[in-house]
Amino acid sequence: MKDADVAVLYGYFRSTAAYRVRIALGLKGLRAEQKFVHLRKGEQTQAAFRWINPAGLVPYWVEGDFSLAQSLAIIEYLDETHPEPPLLPRNPRDRAIVREIALAVCCDIHPIGNLRVLNRLTELGIDDAARAQWSKHWIETGFEAIEARLAQLPGPFAFGAQPTLADICIVPQVFNAHRFDVDLAPFERIRQIEAAAFNVEAFVAAEPGRQPDAE
Repeated sequence: MKDADVAVLYGYFRSTAAYRVRIALGLKGLRAEQKFVHLRKGEQTQAAFRWINPAGLVPYWVEGDFSLAQSLAIIEYLDETHPEPPLLPRNPRDRAIVREIALAVCCDIHPIGNLRVLNRLTELGIDDAARAQWSKHWIETGFEAIEARLAQLPGPFAFGAQPTLADICIVPQVFNAHRFDVDLAPFERIRQIEAAAFNVEAFVAAEPGRQPDAE
C-alpha cells in the first residue's frame, strides 16, 4: 500500500460516509493515517474538532495544507490524483449514471438518517422505536429507486464487472440497512452487489467492525 502523501483521514468506524472513503482508499491501494472522532460521545461537536472541520462532520481529509470535507469530494479527488483503477466509467453517459446512483445514496438516503438528524428527532420527543422506523422507511424508499436503476445495468457490481463509485456508496448503506432490519429480499441487485463486494479485499478491510475504533 502506498501512503496518500502522508494524509490524515478523520472518521468513525460506523460512519457510512467515512466507510466510503476507506473503501476508495483500499481500491486505490492507498493508505492514510486514521484519526478517530467518536460521534456517539459528541466529539465532533467539541471545539478541538470544530477547529479542524467547522462543519463538525466526518470524514475529513487533511493532506499537508490541503483539507477537504464531504466523502464524494474526497473520493473524486483520490480518483483524479490516483487514476488507476478508475472509479468512474470513461463514457460521459455511463459516468453520469454511476454518479446518479451514488448521489441517490448520499443525497436522498444518508442525510435524513444520519446521527445529527436522529438526535434532533429525539430532541423533538420522538422515541427510539419511531426513530428506527424513520431510518428504515427512508432506506427502503431510496433502495426502491436505486434497485430500479440497477435492474437496467449489468452486474455483478452496479455497473459491470468492476467496482465503481456507485458500489462504494451502496455497500455502506447496506450496512446501515442491516442495522435497521431492512428486508433486502426485494432488492436482488443490491444483494448481488453486497455479495460481490465481499470478495474484494478493499471492501472487506473497510468494514466497520474491522476498524481500530470499533466497539
